[in-house]
Parts: sequence; C-alpha cells; structure tokens
Amino acid sequence: MKILIVDDEKVIREGIQRTLSNRFEEARLFLASNPEEAVMQLRKERIDIVLTDIIMPGMTGLELMNLTASSYPHIKWVVISAHSEFTYAQEAVKLGAKDYLLKPIGKEVLVDMVEKLGVEILREREFIQEAELLKTNQKYLREAVFQRYASGLDIGRIDMKSFMDSYPEFHLIMVKMEAEKVVHLEHFIIENVLGELIGSHGSGFVTIHDSKSLLGLVMLRNNASLGSLLEELRTHLIKYLRVPFQIMHTDLISDIQSVPAEVQRMRQASSTQVYEHYASGGDQAVEVAMQYIRTHYHADLSLEKVASIVYLNPVYFSQLFKQKTGCGFKEYVIGLRLEQAKKLLQNPKLKLADVAERIGYQDIRHFSQLFRKKFGETPSEYRQKTEQDELLEH
Repeated sequence: MKILIVDDEKVIREGIQRTLSNRFEEARLFLASNPEEAVMQLRKERIDIVLTDIIMPGMTGLELMNLTASSYPHIKWVVISAHSEFTYAQEAVKLGAKDYLLKPIGKEVLVDMVEKLGVEILREREFIQEAELLKTNQKYLREAVFQRYASGLDIGRIDMKSFMDSYPEFHLIMVKMEAEKVVHLEHFIIENVLGELIGSHGSGFVTIHDSKSLLGLVMLRNNASLGSLLEELRTHLIKYLRVPFQIMHTDLISDIQSVPAEVQRMRQASSTQVYEHYASGGDQAVEVAMQYIRTHYHADLSLEKVASIVYLNPVYFSQLFKQKTGCGFKEYVIGLRLEQAKKLLQNPKLKLADVAERIGYQDIRHFSQLFRKKFGETPSEYRQKTEQDELLEH
C-alpha cells in the first residue's frame, strides 16, 4: 500500500508519517509539501491513498483532486481540514473523497480509516488489476506511437491507418507553454484538462509533444463544436496555469498521412502567435519584478536578469512589462534610478561620481547625459538650483 501525504505544514506531514509508519510497517509513505510535488509523486508511484490538506499555496486540495480524478480513478482521497474549513471538507466528500479528517488529527481515527481503506483497496485490486494493466498498456502504446508519428519520426512497420481505425476523422489541438523553468505541474494540468474536455465533447487522447507542448486528438460527437471545446480549454488554463500559453488547432483531418505536416504547421504558427495574457499571473510577475528593481536599482539590472527572477522568457517579459506598466523595462529602470539621484543630489557631501555609482552608473558622463535628457538640466545645475531654493526658504 502506497500513501501520499500532502500538506504545506511540515509538522503535520511528519506527524502523520510517524503515526502510519508505526502501525503499517508494510506501507510505503511519500511526502509532498505542495500540489506540484504531489503531482510529481503521483506520476512516479502508483499511489493508493492521498491524504491532502485543503488550503495550500498555489492550489487547493480540492483543485488537486479535480485535476487528477480522471488520470488516477483508483486513488482513495482523504482531505485534512481545520474546523473553519469544514464546508470545504463536505465539498470534498461530494467530489469523491472517501473521508475527511479534522485538525488536530486523532491517531486512532487516522489508523482506523487507513485500515478500512486498505481492505477496500485489496478487494478492488483482485478484480481490476489485470484488465487495467492491459488497458493502460494499450493506451500508452497508442500515444507513444502517435507521438513519434506526429513528430515525423520512424514508427517501424506499424500501419497508422489500421492503428487509428477508431478515429476516421479528427481535429488536432496543440497547447504550447512559455516558461524558463521546468513545467511538470503545468504539463500535468494541461494533460488532464484537455483529456477531460476531449472526453466530454467526443473521444480521443492527449500525448506529450515536447517539454513545452502537448498534442490532443479529438473526434467530436455530432452535436459538439470545436469552438466550444477550445473556449472551455482556454478558460480552464487561464484559471490553473501560472505560465503564458498558446492554443492552436487544425481543421478536420480525414487523412492520417497529413498529421506530421499539420503538426509542423502549428509549430511554425506558434512563433508568430501571441501568448495568452492572463491577468492574475501577469500582474503578479510584473509586481515581483518591480519590487526586485526597486530593491536592486543600484545593481546590474539587465532585462535577462530580471526576467529570470520571475521565470519568464526575456522577450515575453519585456512585452508583458510594457503592457502592465505602460513603459518599457529600460525606460522604467532609468526613471527609477534618476529619481533616486535627485534625492541623493540634495546631500552636498556626496560627489557626483558617488551619486552616479550609488544608482548603478560607473560612467559619470553617461549619468549626466541621462539626467539632462530626462530633466532638462545637468545634475550640477539641479543641485545648485535646489541649494538656492533652500537658501531662499531660510
């Protein structure tokens, strides 16, 4: 029996781990401090039971349940909640959770519940293990073959027409992300959301195309529309993803041979298509960047450096920064530095070279040119004027 404990509070994670390891020596226990770590564990191990906190940074335990339900239908979910979150716990049970635990968690209650779930798991395993293994192997084989074929790679002697006889006509949907970091959780989110929508609008499957892109194949039901599916996909991804993304699609395909060319066309289209801008993530990234700039205005502040702080591609970050602030990155940095220079120039003990250095400029001439261009006077002239104003006031 494999049990995953998901909680952002270390003391709770380790407390549950100690209780269960003492009473269930045969069980293997895995820990995750957030939903992203949980997803990575679910992908690596065939987890039987997940004990998850409800309120966590980035994503709630209920959202984690929702996203993983279709991929791991065998998992027994148990939610952990405080008394103030009791309505969430009730909602979790409606979503399919087997039970909920209220903090502080009683050891005997925890042990009894895991014992009960363990019996349930053993009973189910006897019935479904063989059938599930066969079904899973067929699914992975089909997706792996299609992935290679769509990328234009060799698939040996497999006849794609007979291999894909379940899908005589279909559309392809490509979702591509833009991020400098590794995007395990985002990959997983897209795979599950797109897979769910394909199932609700028709039939098909999702396969990973590369480290930043996924490819979905959908054969729509008679009354379903591609536009509706795409709109739902966009809405869900805006809600769950924390990185910019693009959605591309094909017209109806009836000739399997055209798939590699259509995939190549979508890949080329992505280089000119604008990435989706989602308000919450975009605002947050720019706000973090601006805080960093305000704190480090005297240091090296290249666009590449600041973009890496918020895990964004420099070109995309530059566009996003201008969209959110109304001015370019370089213009913003210069403006901030020169406003600081004005304050420093009011201290007569500081030389001009000291002022320039304190705001991040080693070249005093360059500093003077920037200052004059922005304020219409040199730093020396500004200093003299402020000194005269002070004298007049006194």
